[in-house]
Amino acid sequence: MIKVLTIIWTALCSAFLVSPALAQEKLTERTFRLGPGAESPPATLADMKWLAGHWVGQALGGTTEEIWSPAKAGSMLGMYRLIVDGKPVFYELLTIVEENGSLVLRLKHFNPDLTGWEEKDKTVNFPLVALRDGAVHFEGMSFHPQGAALTVYLAIGQEGGGVYEEAFSYARVLPEAK
Repeated sequence: MIKVLTIIWTALCSAFLVSPALAQEKLTERTFRLGPGAESPPATLADMKWLAGHWVGQALGGTTEEIWSPAKAGSMLGMYRLIVDGKPVFYELLTIVEENGSLVLRLKHFNPDLTGWEEKDKTVNFPLVALRDGAVHFEGMSFHPQGAALTVYLAIGQEGGGVYEEAFSYARVLPEAK
């Protein structure tokens, strides 16, 4: 009887140790998505407060910039732009909100003339997958802060299928001295 209980206990412990891995599936080296039926882990905007500020870096063949507001009224608001050869290529308006005890990052894309990519009532949604090892993993996107530096990894779909990972390397822009 003790041997049977030991086997059952071992199986239960193994299931609990493995279950977080089943909650997420790897998309690219540093991005994940929620597994079938998995729910986002508990989180609040306090887990993202380090993101507030102005970030500038390089990616997609140009200069990238993100500006994030501190959390207020249940959301953080972000602005993104890509500039290549001195001209804007596209913009994004982003929010991070608390929803169902976790976080969701939402965004809309805009051309330089502010015409939208998505339908007016549609957004691109990135539910939270994990908070792990100092990184914040949304579905298909992960934030890896290191002091005044930030690397964002994004899984980007390719025509004809497949996904590749793009790294956005940012540095925090410090406020100018007065």
